[in-house]
Amino acid sequence: MESPFKADVLKGKVALLTGGGSGIGFEISTQFGKHGASIAIMGRRRSILDDAVAVLKSHGISAVGFEGDVRKKEDAQRVVEATVKHFGKLDILVNSAAGNFLVSAEDLSPKGFQTVIDIDAVGTFTMCHEALKYLKKGAPGRSSSSGGFILNISANLHYTATWYQIHVSAAKAAVDALTRNLALEWGADYDIRVNGIAPGPIAETAGMSKLLPEEIANTINDVFPLIKVGEKWDIAMAAVYLASDAGKYVNGNTMIVDGGMWLSQPRWLPKDDVKLLSRAVEKRSRLTPAGAPSPSKL
Repeated sequence: MESPFKADVLKGKVALLTGGGSGIGFEISTQFGKHGASIAIMGRRRSILDDAVAVLKSHGISAVGFEGDVRKKEDAQRVVEATVKHFGKLDILVNSAAGNFLVSAEDLSPKGFQTVIDIDAVGTFTMCHEALKYLKKGAPGRSSSSGGFILNISANLHYTATWYQIHVSAAKAAVDALTRNLALEWGADYDIRVNGIAPGPIAETAGMSKLLPEEIANTINDVFPLIKVGEKWDIAMAAVYLASDAGKYVNGNTMIVDGGMWLSQPRWLPKDDVKLLSRAVEKRSRLTPAGAPSPSKL
């Protein structure tokens, strides 16, 4: 799909993306690059990094990949510093590395719970913490007097509650809290904007295949009518908006990009039956005013 943004809206920016070699992270990497940014991606597997960098370069994007685990402070520090050494500065940090799987709360081990918390929540904070000195206003290599931008990829799972997702719900709730608190503190002190995106189910991603497999997806719309599958492009366009000057007055916000899924409730009555039931209820209410005993109770 054609971007609604000018091709140079991120020109001259340097972006580091964790989990930027696959899924939503890679689409954001690609769109940031197509809109003028230089791209550094961080991931744990060299083969995925190399393939992703090759694709980015085929689009004429200046790109580099660095191995690292967001759970390790030394890796975070090394990758941030390597990015600055390679490109001369850092303007944008995108935290999209994540872990997930379907599991009931009673079958989830404390270790499994902690693993997801460590990747999603602790990893996000660790990357932000290590990037601060390069993102803040007046940092060496920055081309302007303003601060940089942080984007945290969240989820919509915890805005109500989601079956078999207690570990990720807790982790992403923490990520949203990080976004708000860092926006408050670092926005005031260093002119750094911090925002988030909470995607819904996105086609051709690991999350989609794990959390909404075909066996569920084929029947779920009958119950939850607002559950629609989005595209990675949808999330990337939201990211471009927030990272560009178009979003310069947006800070501390987690944008829900899920087609309204988070508002969805089970359809407990077919639409055609609503009219019949409503008429019957209204007829009864006219015959028996509220608070009056019904004839059957006299």
